[in-house]
Amino acid sequence: MDGVKAKATGLPGVDSAREKDEILYRYRGLLRSIRGERSPEDTRLIRKAFNIALEAHKEQRRKSGEPYIYHPLAVARICAEEIGLGTTSVVCALLHDTVEDTDLTLEDVRDLFGPTVAAIIDGLTKISGLQFGTDSIQAENFRKVLLTLAQDVRVILIKLADRLHNMRTLEGMARDKQLKIASETLFLYAPLAHRLGLYSIKSELEDLALKFKEPDVYADIEQRLKKGEAVRKRFISRFMLPIRESLDREGFTYEIKGRPKSIHSIYNKMLKKNVTFEEVYDVFAIRIIIDTKHELEKADCWKVYSIVTDFYQPNPDRLRDWISTPKANGYESLHTTVMSPGGRWVEVQIRSQRMDEIAEMGLAAHYRYKDDEEHAGALDAWLNRVREVLEDPTASAIDFVNDFKLNLFSDEIVVFTPKGEMRNLPAGATALDFAFDIHSQVGRQCIGAKVNHKLVPLSHALRSGDQIEIITSRKQQPKEDWLTYVVTARARHKIKQALREQKRKLAVVGREAAQRKLRGWGAKVDDRNVAALIEHFRATSPTDLFYRIARGRVDLDTLGTPAVKAGRLNLPPRPVAREEERALEEVVADIRGQASGALVIGDDLQKLDYRLSPCCNPIPGDDVFGFITVGEGIKIHRVNCPNAVQLMSNFAYRIVKARWKGKDSVEFLAGLRFSGIDEVGLVNKITSIISHQHNVNMRSISFESNDGIFEGKVMAYVQDTDHLMSLIEKLRRVNGVRSVERVDH
Repeated sequence: MDGVKAKATGLPGVDSAREKDEILYRYRGLLRSIRGERSPEDTRLIRKAFNIALEAHKEQRRKSGEPYIYHPLAVARICAEEIGLGTTSVVCALLHDTVEDTDLTLEDVRDLFGPTVAAIIDGLTKISGLQFGTDSIQAENFRKVLLTLAQDVRVILIKLADRLHNMRTLEGMARDKQLKIASETLFLYAPLAHRLGLYSIKSELEDLALKFKEPDVYADIEQRLKKGEAVRKRFISRFMLPIRESLDREGFTYEIKGRPKSIHSIYNKMLKKNVTFEEVYDVFAIRIIIDTKHELEKADCWKVYSIVTDFYQPNPDRLRDWISTPKANGYESLHTTVMSPGGRWVEVQIRSQRMDEIAEMGLAAHYRYKDDEEHAGALDAWLNRVREVLEDPTASAIDFVNDFKLNLFSDEIVVFTPKGEMRNLPAGATALDFAFDIHSQVGRQCIGAKVNHKLVPLSHALRSGDQIEIITSRKQQPKEDWLTYVVTARARHKIKQALREQKRKLAVVGREAAQRKLRGWGAKVDDRNVAALIEHFRATSPTDLFYRIARGRVDLDTLGTPAVKAGRLNLPPRPVAREEERALEEVVADIRGQASGALVIGDDLQKLDYRLSPCCNPIPGDDVFGFITVGEGIKIHRVNCPNAVQLMSNFAYRIVKARWKGKDSVEFLAGLRFSGIDEVGLVNKITSIISHQHNVNMRSISFESNDGIFEGKVMAYVQDTDHLMSLIEKLRRVNGVRSVERVDH
């Protein structure tokens, strides 16, 4: 699973004695990191697993040259120290690569450690060992990851530890491998960590992914955070002084943490709100962790909230009470945002030690608290929904992953049935989502809803606290546009399942229509004739062909009266440029065989069909990659394109490295967004700089002004990123312009 291993071949200069000492040092560190009481039997099992892993990997080294055993030791330590897993998981982490990469078999593991360890190792091996020849290898792999999650949660927790260590040691990998692994991490593993409540791991995975996808952005934000660290510490110390004094008087035992938000979350806020680093007001949060009895937790957290708001004015719109209604992943905390004396908004998080451990270690911590059955039950309910979605073997892997991912990384709302039963749904869920959450049949027959006793359409977005009654009709059937109404994976899955059933029924009608038509031509509906029709009309399957005939989307009359010989249809050739497709495949194969392995834009691409993708408008100087499409040549995308993560994750085998040939006279479309204080003549100044001082042609320009604040957007043609950045810097110096940012389109 490490993906960075190589056979040891008598490396010169290796100090074997020092390596043995280092391996022993790391093993002892692993034992110290295991939480709670460890029985002699636990120690014996861990030592046994370590010795077997050490022997199995003795001839292997990582790409860095280190002994390969460093990796399973590190994964085991993450499981113990950062996730809080027990002996069984530590043993599995030590052995997680043995069955895949060494002579050890699953039967050996079962004989040595029993069926539970063998089952987990089997799950871990299946995740990494999958190879599919379908449209998306990665989507099938992700589906398998989620399937193993539904069978034994420890499999995915160990896999997350494995991915975290691989991300921490990604430096030595080739650039294209870094991008692929970082994209996979953002696409699935960080959201999974979030859903399982592993917030620290989720944040680190996101930060590391950003570090490798956009190293300049990461380094800039990291540098700014370090630069402001001393100022933040002084601010937090002054801010907490009166609160500390009150907490001490009230007799609380507490701990205070003031930590910056993750670099990835800061960058997301900068993009989402179109602001600079300095304009992100909540780059850090203050956490107050109290040591109190379980039965007093809620009351004591609210007491601390009262103390904080006695000194600082709270923003009522920013209060988040996840103590009364925890998130589905078990997260409990009280969040408020208050105004400091200097006019700065400060986020304060209040929680108990138990809540803090669950917030950091998520699902694993839940099962250590025996009295936390209610919240563990919510997680079990979520895992049951995973199993349900996975049960349908006919669903497309890509659709499955895309639908499922919607609910991995979303905030939640709490709503109620007419009888007062509480249901957790992702933010943005609609009345139709609620209907499918109650029961699939209720969802299929839903014609409307009453929210707080008022009639609303199926697409009505719900809010926390809403009470919903679903109205049904036996005559109702799911429709394709329902997919635009829902956000939950369960609802999307059930709607698609129903639509497939409808499609199959219509396909029977279409087949009968095709039989009548072919009979009139003297032919019959056999495999060869159906294949000829599929080829001609570019259908994806017999069912798709017959469905389209039934819906009138394929008209057999357009064929006229085709020639029939011995019952076989003789159809005109399919109008598709296969020669171009073959040329594309040959050129890409040649490029992948070159030393650089990269497309040279302006050189290689003269030989084949390509285009600059309009979703991100890349220009020379951007870090880019090529995506091999079906029938549309190669599309060039920026590495930070909004679609890059999904493309790299789902279609890794279609990605090719790309680089720009060098400067030439070609111009490329780029977008700029402005905001600032409206002044007389400001638009003329901006357009003058663009058109005259920088000789840039504009394709479109729009400006809006409201209450003295203006916003504008310009699409213009530039030569490369240097040309664009020079233009941006010039525009930022115009009086009244507050910000100038590049936009994709």
